[in-house]
Amino acid sequence: KMTPELTYLTYAVILLIAHALIQATFSDLSKGLGWALGPQDEHRDQPPVAARIQRALKNYLETLPAFIALALMLAVTELGTETTALGAALWFWARVAYIPAYASGLPLVRSIAWFASLAGLALMIIPLL
Repeated sequence: KMTPELTYLTYAVILLIAHALIQATFSDLSKGLGWALGPQDEHRDQPPVAARIQRALKNYLETLPAFIALALMLAVTELGTETTALGAALWFWARVAYIPAYASGLPLVRSIAWFASLAGLALMIIPLL
């Protein structure tokens, strides 16, 4: 049975693919198509927005394993509740918001999205304790 947490896990994989494509596009366009299609041995700097998107992807990859583990544990133990489903949704939508928030460079906005995603993980942990 597809629980809400597993549904958001599916969305999280789709977001990972989209985020990687967005990051690669911004990075490669700024460095040139020839460089992007080659061995990329020569270091080329990228503009600030592309660098922010790359850092946002790194941050996503740092929190994704925790979300995966929680979603799977809740499914296996059948301890999912409306609160854990809300946590999964909060984590996912905060991670979606994190990308443009970080890319924009606006102070505080990125941090709010990051803390919201952590709050989502906390909501998912509660029944497992």
